[in-house]
Amino acid sequence: MLFNSLEFLLFFPTVCLCYYVIPHRIRYLFLLVCSYFFYMCWNPQYALLMLTSTAITYASGLLLEKAKQSKEEKRRRRRMHWCVALSFISNLAILFFFKYFDFAADTVVRLCALAQIEVQRPAFDVVLPVGISFYTFQALGYTVDVYRGEIYAEKNFLKYALFVSFFPQLVAGPIERSKNLLIQINEKHRFEFVRVRDGLLLMLYGYFQKVVLAEYLAIAVDNVYNTCAERTGYQLLIATVLFAFQIYCDFGSYSNIAIGAAKVMGFTLMENFNTPYFSMSVAEFWRRWHISLSTWFRDYLYIPLGGNRKGKVRKWFNLMVVFLVSGLWHGASWHYVFWGGLNGAYQVLGEWMRPVNKKLKQWFCVDETSFSHRLLRILLTFSLVSVSWIFFRAGSVSQGIDILKRILGCSGTYWFTWGDNLTVMGLTEQTKDVLIVCLGILAAADICKYRNIHLIAWITKQGIWFRWLIYFTAIFGILIFGVYGPGYDASQFIYFQF
Repeated sequence: MLFNSLEFLLFFPTVCLCYYVIPHRIRYLFLLVCSYFFYMCWNPQYALLMLTSTAITYASGLLLEKAKQSKEEKRRRRRMHWCVALSFISNLAILFFFKYFDFAADTVVRLCALAQIEVQRPAFDVVLPVGISFYTFQALGYTVDVYRGEIYAEKNFLKYALFVSFFPQLVAGPIERSKNLLIQINEKHRFEFVRVRDGLLLMLYGYFQKVVLAEYLAIAVDNVYNTCAERTGYQLLIATVLFAFQIYCDFGSYSNIAIGAAKVMGFTLMENFNTPYFSMSVAEFWRRWHISLSTWFRDYLYIPLGGNRKGKVRKWFNLMVVFLVSGLWHGASWHYVFWGGLNGAYQVLGEWMRPVNKKLKQWFCVDETSFSHRLLRILLTFSLVSVSWIFFRAGSVSQGIDILKRILGCSGTYWFTWGDNLTVMGLTEQTKDVLIVCLGILAAADICKYRNIHLIAWITKQGIWFRWLIYFTAIFGILIFGVYGPGYDASQFIYFQF
């Protein structure tokens, strides 16, 4: 059941209505049933995988609490380490089989072929379970939180199961922390008009990002990248820039709808995007992009590896490990690993060049607070990130390199006919105009957020006629200009494949 489907538009209001009507003591049971129903709409069988991951991490939490009661320090630490290890090994083994087995088998076969060794590849016809990477990481985070003593193990299995399966953020995040979401399950949420209104407005903005903007961008991007061998360097360049906004709108829309939906029911989820394309360095970009995953890797991988506590070289090594693993998390393919490694290399190079940059700024008396300098850094960061998006979107590393070469080979003034290029890329005159207007709205919204101007708060302070004019304009704009598939089939979100 997709957020942008007719089924969800019937499912969500029904759930909210029943949620506020039924007694507080059974609300978590109701939400648990709804969450599993929501997930089983894709493939009922794979709900057993989520239940298995839930049972393993729930048991590990209880065993950790029991191990902490041991009076002997050495025995206590050994038991706790074993509990965490078994939780991680069992969950990652499930994730490996369903997501990475084919990738690993293909890699082994290719390596053996290079060594002139013939190996028969085992064949498995396994469909990747939707959202498996997200709920697995959320459950493993709980195990580590209990191990560190940041929370107590949840004794109620059904409440913990709801934490893992909470339907708004189940499939594509945000990847929540037990310190935030698990505690809220025990809270009594009353119907509050202001909170419900703000949640619905955030959902509305998410639908604008997905149904209108992301889908229009997808038309041009897919047409070019699916036939990249026949495209010019200029068209590949435009498609790459558009893809940067497509993936931002597509993934950001899911997060906004999820956060808004949870807010309507009284839950507060963590922010997942904070104007990432206004970042002035790649490191800052990753503090603003997919925040729930970036902070997960920081808390549960980067810091345990040593973080920045063991010298520069070790810090750089830890950064590369984190980003290579992040690339692999995104997909079972080498071009995702390359994408992750490239973003890690950006940060290592930036750290290494920092003293040189500092001296150059002193020599040339650069005012780092000036608008021109900040704009230059933003454009440079966007360019570097866009280069990495080539390998994220391409089908292979070699295809990504070929696309990059052709883009860098562009010359002349043909760029100024970008409107004609958009037409060749599949956009009509009408869709081009709509796309330009929508990109303007996106930029305005992000500028306001970057300058700490809360648009929803500003809108709700206006007169009733002006507020409802904005509401109806947004709703009818999405209905009229939104992109729908045959028979109004909803298109999937990009991050569903991860």
